[in-house]
Amino acid sequence: MEPPSLLRKYNTTNDSIKLRREQMDIKNRTVLVLGGAGLVGMAICRKLVDENPKCIIVTSLLQSEAEEAVRILQREFPKLSKKFFSPWWGNIFVRNTLKDTKREDTINNPTTRQMLIDDMLSELTENVLHRSSIFILLKKYKPDIIIDCINSATAIAYQDIFTGARKFIQQLRNTKVKKGASALIESTERLLCTLYVPQLIRHVQLLYRSMNDSGTKLYLKIGTSGTGGMGLNIPYTHSEEKPSSVLLSKSSVAGAQTLLLFLMGRTPDAPITKEIKPTAAIAWKRVAFGEIKKRGKPIELYDCPPSRGVKLSRTLQTSMKNFAKPMNKTLKSVFIDTGENGLFSRGEFEAITTPGQMEFVTPEEIAEDTIYEIRGGNTGHDIINALDNATFGPTYRAGYLFQHAKEQIVELEIKYNVDSVAFEMLGPPRLSKLLYEGYLLKLCCKDIKCVLRTSAQELSKKLRKIIERDSILRSQIISIGIPILLPDGKTLLRANEIKIPAYQDGKELNITKKNIDLWAHDGWVDLRVANMKLWKSRFDEILRRVDEIPSEDSSSRFLNTSKYWEDFKEIDPGKLAGWIFSYEEKGMRMKA
Repeated sequence: MEPPSLLRKYNTTNDSIKLRREQMDIKNRTVLVLGGAGLVGMAICRKLVDENPKCIIVTSLLQSEAEEAVRILQREFPKLSKKFFSPWWGNIFVRNTLKDTKREDTINNPTTRQMLIDDMLSELTENVLHRSSIFILLKKYKPDIIIDCINSATAIAYQDIFTGARKFIQQLRNTKVKKGASALIESTERLLCTLYVPQLIRHVQLLYRSMNDSGTKLYLKIGTSGTGGMGLNIPYTHSEEKPSSVLLSKSSVAGAQTLLLFLMGRTPDAPITKEIKPTAAIAWKRVAFGEIKKRGKPIELYDCPPSRGVKLSRTLQTSMKNFAKPMNKTLKSVFIDTGENGLFSRGEFEAITTPGQMEFVTPEEIAEDTIYEIRGGNTGHDIINALDNATFGPTYRAGYLFQHAKEQIVELEIKYNVDSVAFEMLGPPRLSKLLYEGYLLKLCCKDIKCVLRTSAQELSKKLRKIIERDSILRSQIISIGIPILLPDGKTLLRANEIKIPAYQDGKELNITKKNIDLWAHDGWVDLRVANMKLWKSRFDEILRRVDEIPSEDSSSRFLNTSKYWEDFKEIDPGKLAGWIFSYEEKGMRMKA
């Protein structure tokens, strides 16, 4: 019988429909708006008020921005409680102790730079999770709904890996001549800190785990295409290269993030996952006259009279300190404030919104679609849903042909007198370990019921005898990188290279009971008595589920019936491994 938890997730019962409706209801829910102080974030916060949430947490990178946004919202909605809007600030991509430190300051400091590298590239442990700012934020507020308006692609891609790589190459060349090892080390570490994909992957991992822990029910991302909806011919660039590598990096990161959210949306225990991806410029916040600022700093005015002009000869210096005459003034003009994209002049705004250029969409329109999607409506702008409908999933034809392919494999096994078990091509090593353990049990016992009749101690002894006498089988197992742990728990049969533990680069590791158990779980064929007990409990569970299926029920309701298991007349390692991944390890696919 299917487990109750899975029945709740995959059956369209009245209870599950009711649960989905509750998840879509914003009323009395805690809503976290990441990037809530921005242009789109503020529009969404205003639109949320009409839905009567319990409270709204408004976040920004800087404390001043978050608090100012809350003050504005409190002035606009004076009848609401002062606690209805709560500010939070900091960088959600780093550990909590670094969230208020400027990125450049973090990278310039060798200690904090190493923290960034460790958090991004090391294994995702509980410590890494619990010290992250996103985990602590979600743990504090336990939001039911998260609306993510942070331009993550820009935040990650505009760290500019290309400049860092060029500096690294230059330092490498200098080291060959001057042996400047310390400078090379710093350049290498700074380059590692700008790696796009590892940062994005770790961010999504932490986000998923944190939402799981805090009980978040829905996550909606306001994404980006990276080019305002334009193609490779985009005229708006960041260098003479058209389009610039940095701009294309932004689009690449945006696409990678969408695919990671696509995967999260296919994860049974993840929150409902959506993404709205505007493909136009977003405008506007205000029109005014005042000081023109770039990246938060006023543009200083300088002068260069014709008498002081530079004569062009053989070389051109791209930077000349103290050359131009400071005017001791800043640039002031009329501007249109486009939020995160900065201040545009009339000419710039007219150019970018000309039909055939980026054109633009208003933040209020994005906010309307956001609320409608959260409430369960279908705007046609949820890109995750669009991908679900556009991707090519499993087919009836392939399912029909599966048995034919399997029969051909079995015929060749008989012809060549071999059993095709595992090659460690598919991965993970745990799959190969499970397949070989299931295969050894098949050699030891004819069927599942035989395994259940045999004690764990006897199974352990029999499997050891098989390994001892069958050198070919033993060689096949260890040669694909899967060691064999003998019943004493102290003796390991192995080849030169082993798959588990992974990513250690030949490093020697401490052998402890905890480590042995972990490694045996992840990718060692484990002949210990405890593992035999585990296999017996698995078979007990399979039989129990089958026994709970009503004998008179011949409908399509149940998959893992007695017929599925060939009436338990033999042990099929592949089916067992698939069952373990689906049910025991909760790795079941949730969308066809």
